[in-house]
Amino acid sequence: MLFDVRPKESRKELFDREREIREIKMATEHPLVAITGIRRVGKTSVLKVALHEVGRPSIVIDARGLKQNFGRREFYALLANALKPSLPRLGDLLRSIRGIKILGLEVELSWKNESLSLVELFDRLNERKVVIAIDEAQRLRGPFSPEIRSAIAHAYDYNRNLTFILTGSEVGLLHEFLGVEDEDSPLYGRFIHEITLERFTEEQSIDFLRKGFEEAGKKVREEVLEEAVGELDGIPGWLTFFGNSYTAGGHDLQSIKRMAVRLALKELKNLLEGRPERYGHVLRAIAGNRRSWSEVKRYVEEREGCTISGSVLHNILENLEKMSLVKDYTFLDPIYEAAARLL
Repeated sequence: MLFDVRPKESRKELFDREREIREIKMATEHPLVAITGIRRVGKTSVLKVALHEVGRPSIVIDARGLKQNFGRREFYALLANALKPSLPRLGDLLRSIRGIKILGLEVELSWKNESLSLVELFDRLNERKVVIAIDEAQRLRGPFSPEIRSAIAHAYDYNRNLTFILTGSEVGLLHEFLGVEDEDSPLYGRFIHEITLERFTEEQSIDFLRKGFEEAGKKVREEVLEEAVGELDGIPGWLTFFGNSYTAGGHDLQSIKRMAVRLALKELKNLLEGRPERYGHVLRAIAGNRRSWSEVKRYVEEREGCTISGSVLHNILENLEKMSLVKDYTFLDPIYEAAARLL
C-alpha cells in the first residue's frame, strides 16, 4: 500500500524511484556507498527494496537506536539484533567467530571478555558477497566511532566481497563521521559512491496521492491533492502521512498538518537534545522569515538579552546545515519550519 507509513520492502509497494534503485544495485560493486537526502524522503524504503532485489545476504543496522556517547556495549547490542535476520544465510560463518554465540534464533555478542573484533567479523563475512547497511549512520558519531571507522577502512582495503551502504538524513554529520576529508581519519581520501534522493516534483506528488487514493478506494477532489502538495512540498513521508490520515477519515488538511507538525516538533526537540538553547532561538529566527545573518543575530540577542559573538552564531548555523535542517536561512522541510515556530 502506497499510504502504509512503514518503510516499503518490495517494488510493488514503492512509488517511482526506479532510477535510484537501479543505481544502488549497480553501486553494490563499490566498497562504500552513501544514500543521502532530507528526512522522510524515502531512503530506508529505497534501501530495503534495493537490498531485496540484489539478492545478496545483507545485514541492516538501524543506528537510530543509539544514544549520544554510546559505547561498545550499546553498539554490540544493536549489532546483535541486526545479525539475527541473517542467520539462515550467514549463521555458519557467524558461529565460527570468537565473541559470537548463537542460541536458537538469538545472537549474543561479547563486548568485554574475549570481545568480538569488528575486523574479524568483516574478514569472515568476506567469504561471501555480503552487503552491510547502516541506516542513519551519522548516529555512529561518538566515543566508539573511531573503532567502527577503522574497521570499515580495513574492509574497504581488504574485503572485496563486502559492500557498506550508509544512509544519512543529516548529510553534513554523515560526512563528518566518515571523515573522508579529514587527514586523521582512516577513511581519508576513500571514494564514496553517493546517491542523493530528492523530493518528488509537483507532478510526481499529485500522481503519488492520486494512485494512493485509488489503491485505497477513495475518491478525492483534484484541488484537495493540489492543496496538500502545496503544503507538504513533495516530501514522500509527509505525503504518505497525509494520505494515510485522510483515508482513515481525517478529511481536514489543516488538522492533518497540525498532527504532522506535532510529530516534527517532537523529533526536532530530540535532535536538539544536549545542545544549547541558542539553537532553538536560531531556528525560531529562521522560521520567522529572518533571512540574513544580521536579522538572525539581532533576534537571538533580543531573546537572550546579551550579545552573541559572530563565531558562535557561525558554528550554530553550520551545525544546523550539517543536520540538514536549514540551508541559506531557509528550512528544507516546511513541516519542520512550522514546528520550529513552536520551540
